[in-house]
Amino acid sequence: MSRKNRPVQISLCYLPFSTTINVTDICMKELLHIEDLRTYFFTDQGVVKAVDGVDLSISVSQTIGIVGESGCGKSMTALSILGLVPSPPGKIVSGKILFEGSDLLTSSEAEIRHIRGNRISMVFQEPMTSLNPVFTVGEQVAEVYRYHTDLSKRESRQRAVEILKQVGIPSPERRFHDYPHQLSGGMRQRVMIAMALCLSPRLLIADEPTTALDVTIQAQILELIDSLRKEHTMSMILITHDLGVVSEVAERLFVMYAGTIVEESPVKDIFDTPFHPYTQGLLRALPTFGSGGKTLHTIPGSVPRLSEIPVGCRFSPRCPQVMERCKRKEPPMFKQGASSLVKCWLFR
Repeated sequence: MSRKNRPVQISLCYLPFSTTINVTDICMKELLHIEDLRTYFFTDQGVVKAVDGVDLSISVSQTIGIVGESGCGKSMTALSILGLVPSPPGKIVSGKILFEGSDLLTSSEAEIRHIRGNRISMVFQEPMTSLNPVFTVGEQVAEVYRYHTDLSKRESRQRAVEILKQVGIPSPERRFHDYPHQLSGGMRQRVMIAMALCLSPRLLIADEPTTALDVTIQAQILELIDSLRKEHTMSMILITHDLGVVSEVAERLFVMYAGTIVEESPVKDIFDTPFHPYTQGLLRALPTFGSGGKTLHTIPGSVPRLSEIPVGCRFSPRCPQVMERCKRKEPPMFKQGASSLVKCWLFR
């Protein structure tokens, strides 16, 4: 075998002994697999099916995107993975969440606490509501080390300063003593990223990480997250309503509507050839350079209440290509091409 075609070998320090493996095997290994996940909220107004039959998977070192309008179940899918569904009234009623081969839904609370923040971390939408206003940002970062490791208080503070510097916060020794309200929105988001990356997790979930930030800061935060993901060899789930954001960093895209996935495809393929009418509508609604004063395309109607999901295809009341069958029975996933799936009767 020539040197050029020889499999690259690396040694993984986190294994109990030095182990040589093929990089190709690592890249193809499935890290997270979700199967028929259903998370419901039982309220006085009825059962809210926030997540209703979601299937998705992510491989080691892969980035996937989940997109959809507000209220479609994107964030609740993330909270279900982390075991943070508020109960009552919320409950995961069925499904599997396999992380590194173990089902998180059958794991004990102690096991979930060990995984959360250590093996799986999350960057939340709004750092001002996620950070504690009465503690300095440095203390909150250092607390992650103290909770999950045997580091002393002094060592935890040193590590906190180091990670704050790594995420691009200037003068981290001084900023360590600042309170959240003393930082800009972009700096607060960097603190949240630092907290999420403290322990080099295997999976990072970024839930609308650029919400409420101006365009310039959005680009900086996305670039930072992606570069740190590569540096730490993490997988990432990027949750957003902005298709433009997904196109920059994700490899595979899951389009979510009314609690379920309606299309799954490589990012490039979705932008070139979207299948589902909902995906087509989202892409037509994107502003384009040089559009001048032209009116943007909109999808008529609104996302149905998750306690009143329509019979048949969930998108049928808004779909310009609706057929009679669409109103009677919900379609399964149909395979399109080599690597795309679409939940639509047009592709039976």
